[in-house]
Amino acid sequence: MNLRHVGYRAYQCVFGLGARLLPWRQPETITGPGSLADIPARLTRYGARRPLVVASRRQCADPAFRQMLSRLEGYTLFSDIQPNPPVSTVEAAAALYRQAHCDSLVAVGGGSPMDTAKAAAALVVRPGKAPEQLAGLLKVRRAIPPFIAVPTTAGTGSETTIASVVTGADHHKYAISDLCLIPRCAVLDPLLTVSLPPHTTAETGMDALTHAVEAYIGRFYRTHQTDAMAEEAVVTIFSTLEHACAHGDDVGARQALLTASYQAGVAFTRAGVGNVHAIAHTLGGLYGVGHGLANAVLLPVVLRDYGAAAHRRLARLAELVGLSDDSEADRANAFIDAIFGMNARLGIPTGFTCIREADLPQMAAWAAKEANPTYPVPVIYDRARFIRVIRQVMQ
Repeated sequence: MNLRHVGYRAYQCVFGLGARLLPWRQPETITGPGSLADIPARLTRYGARRPLVVASRRQCADPAFRQMLSRLEGYTLFSDIQPNPPVSTVEAAAALYRQAHCDSLVAVGGGSPMDTAKAAAALVVRPGKAPEQLAGLLKVRRAIPPFIAVPTTAGTGSETTIASVVTGADHHKYAISDLCLIPRCAVLDPLLTVSLPPHTTAETGMDALTHAVEAYIGRFYRTHQTDAMAEEAVVTIFSTLEHACAHGDDVGARQALLTASYQAGVAFTRAGVGNVHAIAHTLGGLYGVGHGLANAVLLPVVLRDYGAAAHRRLARLAELVGLSDDSEADRANAFIDAIFGMNARLGIPTGFTCIREADLPQMAAWAAKEANPTYPVPVIYDRARFIRVIRQVMQ
């Protein structure tokens, strides 16, 4: 380990100790089929009368969503949502919030509507700041308006997290992360996910698995609670995801995956993510690759690359999902093999044809800047190692 890496570990150790003093919280939760209809009453309870509702155009056509809107008075709708939301979209949402004199936010959808709404909320309470000035940890530092998050996919965990990931004009994805961005309430309504096609269910489910695994194998930031949440999420996803992909109308399976995604979100909000996410964000920013798909492809590749540094924790996850073998290393590798196998059965590719050789230095620079020194990974990557791993998923 070189001196720079020693410095990163020292930073993580100090940050991990300091984080134990921060006022971590979880959103209130409303769960069960039809729970979307509870939003108007919850807003009234918060004293909110003029919510900005952030939702994709596809979501706006959903009958249950339209019925919920019909019971809201004074709402303003923002539906100009794009994948990997650019800064311009965030700024437009914040401007509409101010123009309409809104007093709260409701985000309905996958990661993109929630990221847009969170970043817009940050701009609302920090009006003199540009989004890039708020990038990083704990730079918002002001309470945001009442915020209700309603996931329509079981994967991002954004309904629980401190982070909003946005894309700059240079295609660089970065996170605005602050405890004040944790939504006040999360609505986990499985009826909003039953119409998801199998490939979306698969990719978002593997996104949640990545959150849980990276939170579990990281160092310094973990707690007994995050370990428990991550373990439950991993077990549920292994036992339920493939069934939900084949039987999308199984409301019980959909509810289980929503709960697992929420648990994984709670886990990685506190325990952090890792090099899988650092690379995945470059794929989303440069090429528009969906975040869940990027994580799904990268997860077993990075876990294998970590080698013995991750074996003990991965071996424990292997035992929890029913994989047994003679040695700790064999159990860890069996767990990684199981992820490769699940990806194959779900139709997830093994790599990407979009990655250009000329982009590798930029991808490695962005990934290294994101991961170091903050991410408490089992193995610290420098730019050369990021490039070596990315090459493994080039096709």
